[in-house]
Amino acid sequence: MILGATAVETEATAIDEAEIPHLLRAFYARVRSDPLLGPVFNDAVEDWDDHLRRIGDFWSSVMFASGRYKGNPVAMHLLHADRITPAMFDRWLALWAATTDELLSPAAAEAIQAKALRIAESLKAVIHFTPAR
Repeated sequence: MILGATAVETEATAIDEAEIPHLLRAFYARVRSDPLLGPVFNDAVEDWDDHLRRIGDFWSSVMFASGRYKGNPVAMHLLHADRITPAMFDRWLALWAATTDELLSPAAAEAIQAKALRIAESLKAVIHFTPAR
């Protein structure tokens, strides 16, 4: 775990916000090279540095209620809904779990994995169970 002055209590675990950029770089390196996820992400993301900053703001908002993220993840995923399968969510979660288990304390990994699971379930429901689809 990276030590820093920005550690806060979140869901009964201390997680340091300074860990997020490193975590996201490692995670999305795996996503980009994954045979299932890579093609969709590599087509969808034009500027990886910008994407990582925005996703960092997203996770800061999710885990620390920072309010930094101003985007709409549902709308962004709906732009690519015809390419996103339910299996992709499972693969994304598996890579997320492996990366967070590797880079975070067990308690921090568990907390961020629980948030990711809820987010993935919500996105999957919107994309695959919308009556218009």
